[in-house]
Amino acid sequence: MKKEEKKIAVLIPCYNESKTIEKVVKDYKKALPDADIYVYDNNSKDHTDEIAKEAGAIVRYEYRQGKGNVIRTMFRDIEADCYLMIDGDDTYPAENAKEMCDLVLSGRADMVIGDRLSSTYFTENKRPFHNFGNRIVRLLINTLFNNHVKDIMTGYRAFSYDFVKGFPVLSKGFEIETEMTIHAVDKNYKLVEIPVTYRDRPEGSVSKLNTYSDGMKVLKTIAVLFKEYKPMGFFGIISLLLALISLIFLIPPFAGYFATGEVAKFPSLIVGCFILLTSVLSLMCGIILQVIVKKDRQQYELIMNELKNTRKD
Repeated sequence: MKKEEKKIAVLIPCYNESKTIEKVVKDYKKALPDADIYVYDNNSKDHTDEIAKEAGAIVRYEYRQGKGNVIRTMFRDIEADCYLMIDGDDTYPAENAKEMCDLVLSGRADMVIGDRLSSTYFTENKRPFHNFGNRIVRLLINTLFNNHVKDIMTGYRAFSYDFVKGFPVLSKGFEIETEMTIHAVDKNYKLVEIPVTYRDRPEGSVSKLNTYSDGMKVLKTIAVLFKEYKPMGFFGIISLLLALISLIFLIPPFAGYFATGEVAKFPSLIVGCFILLTSVLSLMCGIILQVIVKKDRQQYELIMNELKNTRKD
């Protein structure tokens, strides 16, 4: 009996990429001739959709603006054994596509990350604040989540079916890559990174990423996900900071009491005690929420086991 062919879907979220989309579609059709190439147009005004259709892509539309919204729709709509996500700006080479998909299809990875930062990113990328931001985000996530992922925000990734259907997309914009990485690390998915050559956008192609506003969204996403995935760490840090602040108010009254036998700074004592109580409450919140998160993880594992069994049937 002939073994069933594994289905590969190439996902290209696009917003005004008319300068590059034709080349991107053709490059990936050549690299993965049996794959379905999906271009999801996100309100482009430069005929990106028409050019993609002519190049041979399956074109669909997502009218809610933002890359996260596009990825959410893609993950819900498309059924495949392996999903390869790329950007439509021709910054990622198609030469790595087959290797990335093979790692997923062989079961060696649930997510393959195309690591730009270990190759040509810092020399090719002409935006210094983007380079700085990538370093900061990498340091933060690897420190907070105790991991060693080299490229947190790359748009070049391959995913397994299990990851795609088990990933709740909450982000609306460019912070989606950060959310993906943290989810994969937290849920113990098999991660593999391979170095990929990064090339800067060709002349006439404009980046949609706003260094400052999107950078702040990414940092906010990290903080929110740290609170949700590791509440003991999040509220523990807050508790420690509050405890240290309370000492500033508590030490003078106690020092005065031990020296004179009287409490000379009673208001300071009240404020210090209130802050210390808040510190204890914060710690208790962290402990309670950590128990809930552990239960959620157990439930998630059971759901994923059920999903795998359903696919086998």
